[in-house]
Amino acid sequence: MKASLFRGLLRLLIVPVAALLAVLMAGASGAHAATDLSRVAEALREGPVYVDPAASDLLSSADAEALADKIEDADKPVFVAVLPAGESDEVFRDLRTETGVTGLYAIRSGDRFGARADASVLSGPAVDNLVGAVRDSGDPKAQLNDFVDSALRNVGGTAPASWSDGSGGGVDVGGLIAAGAVLAAGGAGAYALVRRNRRRHEEEQRAALAKLRVVVDEDITAFGEELDRLDFHPAEPGADDATRTDYEHALDAYDQAKRLMDGARKPEDVRAVTQALADGRFSLTRLTARREGRPLPERRPPCFFDPRHGPAVADATWTPPAGTAREVPVCAADRTRLAEGRDPVVREVDTEDGRRPYWDAGPAYGPWAGGYFGGGILPGLLIGTMLGSMMATPAYGADYGAGYGYETGGYEGGDVSGADFDSGDYGGGFDGGGFGGGDFGGGGFDGGGF
Repeated sequence: MKASLFRGLLRLLIVPVAALLAVLMAGASGAHAATDLSRVAEALREGPVYVDPAASDLLSSADAEALADKIEDADKPVFVAVLPAGESDEVFRDLRTETGVTGLYAIRSGDRFGARADASVLSGPAVDNLVGAVRDSGDPKAQLNDFVDSALRNVGGTAPASWSDGSGGGVDVGGLIAAGAVLAAGGAGAYALVRRNRRRHEEEQRAALAKLRVVVDEDITAFGEELDRLDFHPAEPGADDATRTDYEHALDAYDQAKRLMDGARKPEDVRAVTQALADGRFSLTRLTARREGRPLPERRPPCFFDPRHGPAVADATWTPPAGTAREVPVCAADRTRLAEGRDPVVREVDTEDGRRPYWDAGPAYGPWAGGYFGGGILPGLLIGTMLGSMMATPAYGADYGAGYGYETGGYEGGDVSGADFDSGDYGGGFDGGGFGGGDFGGGGFDGGGF
């Protein structure tokens, strides 16, 4: 029988036993020793809540169990640690490093509370706001439950697989079989719920990828037709090494785009496909300039209205319906249309409400656009659009890929990254008088700290 079926029983048994051992081993001075974060991290890799034996008066084992069940049922990467008083700001970074899992980490240390999160699951300001909403709560149980309830509505990603795969190891469950049978039905139900949430998330990802596949296949086909119309032969009169190199780069980009799309398994994978297409079109633009004896063009992003138009030739002012004016990269034809007061030729895609511009068609098109325009320029272009609003949330970064203001090296909520995370993007922390705001690495506590 898998050890995961006994998680609830183990939580109820381990905390009291550990508390007794802590009392027996405590020194006469009563001084607080530094928390063994490796032990805390090991526990959090197996479940979302850890209560230090020396802090068991802050949260009972039954309340810890209920809190853990709530997080597991939501299938979100939220970690809660209840520790003795005296922890410093560094505990967040050190615990995240020891645990090695991307997520939101909340810590109650004595009468102080704070949280930090990887940017792919929750932004620093969002962490600050969630902590601020519960900072004045004096009841640890109420504070932790209120925080978790709000966090689960906002955090992105999914729970780590280690919470449900029974891979913790080192637990002899032979002597617990009889007691475990009593809890098997309830444990199996919770396990089934977590699995069901995971399957729903995977289905949503597959549906989003299916939408993207139609659009990307159109892009690949259009680029292939451009290559055919080019009618370039490496041995033709006037061809030289430079033109042949441009042509080879374009062909390589075409083949790479097809290969990457064939291997795509999630929406974020599409970003590499459209980036390859943008590279290929730029190579064709250089090749055409060489053949016509014109100066080589500088590298610019594709036309904002439809990347199939090729690299932009200028920036033009455009105001979306019910939006604000902004500068967008445009092709020569769309620049002329805008100058004459006409509408640009916009790339539309199929939606449940009919054909819509890609920026008003839902979050799945973020990776598609990101490959063409890159993470730096894209948010500014999409301000005020449906896609831009969605991409401003950390949940978007977790569900459809990082890189649009939530750059985290490609790790999503619940992924095992080990120590591979940017402490500058690990937002939240402690401040004077209570855990709270401030970016990680920003100098410790505000207002005096500890």
